[in-house]
Amino acid sequence: MIAFSAGTRVWIAGAVTDMRCGMNSLALKVQQGLGRDPHGGEIFCFRGRKADMVKLLWFDGVGVSLYAKRL
Repeated sequence: MIAFSAGTRVWIAGAVTDMRCGMNSLALKVQQGLGRDPHGGEIFCFRGRKADMVKLLWFDGVGVSLYAKRL
């Protein structure tokens, strides 16, 4: 289990995201699309076109983590 701090904000991308995107591409989408810093400690959630997969991008203070969950 991954424990996020109580004050962590979660941002959900409203548009469909290409699930072939990796960590760097998603971080760029966060910067350009949301205008947020991907290294700010917030969690960014993306979903695919078929809504069968989600990806979470999170900077934990040490490095950026990319979590993928097939639904």
